Amino acid sequence: MPPQHFRDYRLIARELQKLTGIASGEKNRLHKLLTDAGIRLSVVVRDVYGKSAKAMIMGLLNGEMPEQLLTHDDPRLKATPDELREALDGDLSDSHRFVMRELMAHIDELEARSLRFRQTLLSSLRAYQAILQTLQTLPGIDELSAALLLVEIGDDMSAFGSPAKLASWAGVCPGQNESAGKRKSTRTRKGNPYLRRILCEAANAASRTRCGLQEKFKSLMIRRGRKRAIFAIAHKLLKMVFLLIQRGDYYRDAATDYEALTVQRNAPRWIKKLIQYGYITA
Repeated sequence: MPPQHFRDYRLIARELQKLTGIASGEKNRLHKLLTDAGIRLSVVVRDVYGKSAKAMIMGLLNGEMPEQLLTHDDPRLKATPDELREALDGDLSDSHRFVMRELMAHIDELEARSLRFRQTLLSSLRAYQAILQTLQTLPGIDELSAALLLVEIGDDMSAFGSPAKLASWAGVCPGQNESAGKRKSTRTRKGNPYLRRILCEAANAASRTRCGLQEKFKSLMIRRGRKRAIFAIAHKLLKMVFLLIQRGDYYRDAATDYEALTVQRNAPRWIKKLIQYGYITA
């Protein structure tokens, strides 16, 4: 078990996860309402509650014309104006408008409350900035994920003894039930559901990141399917978390040189500035 001085932080972190889950459920309800009204906004945008999508929905509720709705279009959207018009061409009834307004007000309230929880949690963990920065070097883990991981497992890895024991305690390692050379079950134990959720979300993000974990995910997905592949990446991530906290070191990827990648992305901008301020000549 992690030290008791993280107990209060865990209370905040777990309530934050619950609020995030409730907000996700409300966004799913909003999506279903849009579909029921014949509005297929999810076909042309990734997030139906993103900045541009939200502005379009508010425009629909306020009775804006199609051309007015297109002014809310984000330049980064790949959909053409004709595709957007077709997606927004629905039939909103008064009941749809009422329920959607109430849902959006509830989502805004939940997101504002979640922001306060997030800010409180991160400010409470200022003394652990070194560990948080170390964890953020792992693929798929941002500042909030690092904070949520830390309050669940603590900063003293001697309490668990080994990465395998931590994975077993968290419930992210496959079960072993073998007799006479036959594997009867690989069902996992329940473990810590909050920690498992954080790790699986991080594993999903890591599977889309250019790193060694992405290649491992692809090979596992072919043989074991997506869910088991994500679970395996979550298992590997937790073992890495154990070692990074224990050693006080940062993550180095075997497949990708992140320093070289950063230089490759930023070199043209850096060179331009160096020329502009006279440090080098063109």
